[in-house]
Amino acid sequence: MDFAITLQTDPPARRVVDLAARAEELGFECVWTFDSHILWQEPYVIHSQMLSATERIMVGPLVTNPATRDATVTASVFATLNDMFGNRTICGIGRGDSALRVLGRKPTTLAQLEDAIVTIKTLAEGGAIATPTGELRIPWVRDGRLDVWMAGYGPKALSLVGRRADGFILQLADPVILRWTLEQVRRAAEEAGRNPDDLAVCVAAPAYVGEDLAHQRDQCRWFGGMVGNHVADLVARYGEHNDIPEALTEYIRGRAGYDYAHHGRAGNPDTDFIPDDVIDRFCVLGPVADHVMRLRELESLGVTQFNIYLMHDDMDATLEAYGRDVIPAVRPLATS
Repeated sequence: MDFAITLQTDPPARRVVDLAARAEELGFECVWTFDSHILWQEPYVIHSQMLSATERIMVGPLVTNPATRDATVTASVFATLNDMFGNRTICGIGRGDSALRVLGRKPTTLAQLEDAIVTIKTLAEGGAIATPTGELRIPWVRDGRLDVWMAGYGPKALSLVGRRADGFILQLADPVILRWTLEQVRRAAEEAGRNPDDLAVCVAAPAYVGEDLAHQRDQCRWFGGMVGNHVADLVARYGEHNDIPEALTEYIRGRAGYDYAHHGRAGNPDTDFIPDDVIDRFCVLGPVADHVMRLRELESLGVTQFNIYLMHDDMDATLEAYGRDVIPAVRPLATS
């Protein structure tokens, strides 16, 4: 299992760059950032600085979308960074949530997302796409490589992951929901003639190392609201009684609304309805031993990357605890 962190690009950008460099020193393989250009600073500018300050970590957005970023521009950004720093970028993508909704716009369709995945990967790797003017490629790309990982929860999105993406991003750490979603992804991959074992599996969730569980829950309750935005879309599309596990959908019945001004932040007043048991399932909390136990369970189910949403009041201590205690305890299982 690899390890990653996700950061919000709050100013000062230097803080984000410093955290990325420290994560590399501690043995993390990847540093992601949110991509909501109104709520936070422009991530791709900061990505360049992150890559410059490090030597081996992968860097990318978790997640970008096909609407606020034209797919050809996104491909060129990744290709440029890869040319500068040696194929060290990775693209996480979804239909769009905060980046679009804060502008009063809806997420894109899955058809638009599929087109974007193909366009971004093809162009960034030096291939040609069809346009009204004929085939086009980025002429200066040499030996480009870009993995595109997709985030999703619902059956149709999971099918698209299996058919098109290089990796699956599940934004929660509940083993029950992971098992169900991963079954959908792998089935779709097999039906498309792909090897399901070739897909990366990333679980992205808040992690907080410490003894004060009540405080940790309060600091990470915002995450249930963020996931709830996507779940509310699923319920609207598929209804309450469907094949989607109740472990994912049941808790949003108390959801009254959501203000993106508080998105991804501790103390979000729109997430008070989320019960403690949901936070315990969706996040990884408690002392080191509890983290190691959960991560080993996730790894046994097929997770290849655990990605910490590092967004609470003890970021540095949790980062250090993972580098010092958690990663060394989990890695022997992955290499045995």
